[in-house]
Amino acid sequence: MSLSNIFAISGSAMSAQTVRLNTVASNMANVDSAASSVDQTYRARKPIFSQMMNDSMQENGWGNVRSDGSGAGVGVKIDGIVESDAPLQPRYEPDHPMANEEGYVFYPNVNPMEEMADMMSASRSFQTNVEIMNSAKSMMQKMLTLGQS
Repeated sequence: MSLSNIFAISGSAMSAQTVRLNTVASNMANVDSAASSVDQTYRARKPIFSQMMNDSMQENGWGNVRSDGSGAGVGVKIDGIVESDAPLQPRYEPDHPMANEEGYVFYPNVNPMEEMADMMSASRSFQTNVEIMNSAKSMMQKMLTLGQS
């Protein structure tokens, strides 16, 4: 695997983890938002990742990817962001300004503990990829100085 492949793979991973951190931030920002109906209630969002298309990678010189998709050099792409289908949290709060005619207020299906775990995992993964890129950069710089003695 070439150093440029390492930069590309780490870059795609960092982009994916940035999207993951942004969805966590959005979920946490809306954890206590209230609505008077199910349709208006915020739903937790999760990014969907998949490995990059092998054909595209092979066309760009990443020949170390085997036909079955295995091998080093497989990056990640973001397929989209989906809403969670976990049940919403209706609460009986007849005095709440957002209460519907039955007295219920609907809260998002955001689990703060799960979001915090996702945030820590994404943050650590991002930092790991930064370290990989720094190591690859250092290796590249040392390689350039090999013949200068």
